[in-house]
Amino acid sequence: MLGLVSCFNKVEPITYDEYMAAELEAEVVVDVYVQATQSWWDNKITVYAADEDGAYFLYEMACSEEDAAKLTKGTKIRVTGHKAEWAGEIEIVDATFEFIDGDPYVATATDLTALLGTDELISYQNQLAKFNGLFVKEIEYKGGERGDDIYVTVTRNGVDYDFCVERYLTGPESDVYKAVEALEVGDVIDVEGFLYWYEGVNTHITAVTAYDVDSYADYDAAAIDDRVVVDAYVQATQSWWSNKITVYAADENGAYFLYEMACSEADAAKLTKGAKIRVTGYKSEWSGEVEIVDCHFIALDGTYVAEATEAVLNDENLISKQNQLVFFNGLTVKSVSYKGGSRGDDVYLTVTYNGADYDFCVERYLTDPDTEVYQAVEALEAGDVIDVECFLYWYNGANPHITKVTVK
Repeated sequence: MLGLVSCFNKVEPITYDEYMAAELEAEVVVDVYVQATQSWWDNKITVYAADEDGAYFLYEMACSEEDAAKLTKGTKIRVTGHKAEWAGEIEIVDATFEFIDGDPYVATATDLTALLGTDELISYQNQLAKFNGLFVKEIEYKGGERGDDIYVTVTRNGVDYDFCVERYLTGPESDVYKAVEALEVGDVIDVEGFLYWYEGVNTHITAVTAYDVDSYADYDAAAIDDRVVVDAYVQATQSWWSNKITVYAADENGAYFLYEMACSEADAAKLTKGAKIRVTGYKSEWSGEVEIVDCHFIALDGTYVAEATEAVLNDENLISKQNQLVFFNGLTVKSVSYKGGSRGDDVYLTVTYNGADYDFCVERYLTDPDTEVYQAVEALEAGDVIDVECFLYWYNGANPHITKVTVK
């Protein structure tokens, strides 16, 4: 019976899981679908391939020029070769192939943005992936001249990653090559590409989308849950923790509340008053407070510190100043209390103006118990008349975060 099997040379292809479990240098046979190819040369072609369970990189597979033209997207082939590894990239080398019948299969890109910087990312190696909201940090041509590969360094959450426009996949006349070389440092981009590996993630880019920077008017007009990109200047920060920081930011036309922005501890120390940053995230709303969430940033050159502008509590247009640094004059203290009942937590200040009550707050992560403003507010008594400077936070109505108080 063994002789018969050998005679008929019947070989059963292995699954993706079996392929990944195989030892390096083992002979493997897999049924896969072509997703893209690099340029044919010298009777060899490199193929990005996939099936429903994973992806494969077929390095310099033996192929005639005539057959290379038939390796269109979705085409099913049976590949025989040896599993290999180079600089972290798992691939099949010394490969040959045959065309086999089967309905075409074209993989859709998987969003792997959340896996950047994790050990899990490598398990998606060679798959078509997309990464959203990356900042361009550096662009250069391999060898220094156009026509070669383009090396793109991107950054997200303060960590850099090396991506690549592979000239044999997407050459200088391709749309993606031209789009990438036109990018500038600081641009916010979404990237689609094959998750190649070279001493770490080294995605071979197949598509790129760049986002314009929104003016404050554009941001204000954006719908809730829209992606936004803004250039803003730090005005104050709440305490850093767990690689997050909340920022009160502004430009010359308005203000932004950047809620729990991704930030390393080292970068948090650089977010000084006036520092310019480019932020990308999603516009959100919580109890009336409009903010940017799921956001991260890159530092830019420039400084700007906003001056407090006058506001009136019973002005029907007050919300148009949301998150700006403002001052209110002639308020009468009604009550002072601690959130949770104990000193060290937020201080709630209720004031009266023109017969109506309004709630202000000393936010402990902005102005903690050791600050002058915390101590000044907790020393207030009912009936005191005060002027207040604050960031016009919103919580079911105006709920300013106090930065300064003056007793009249």
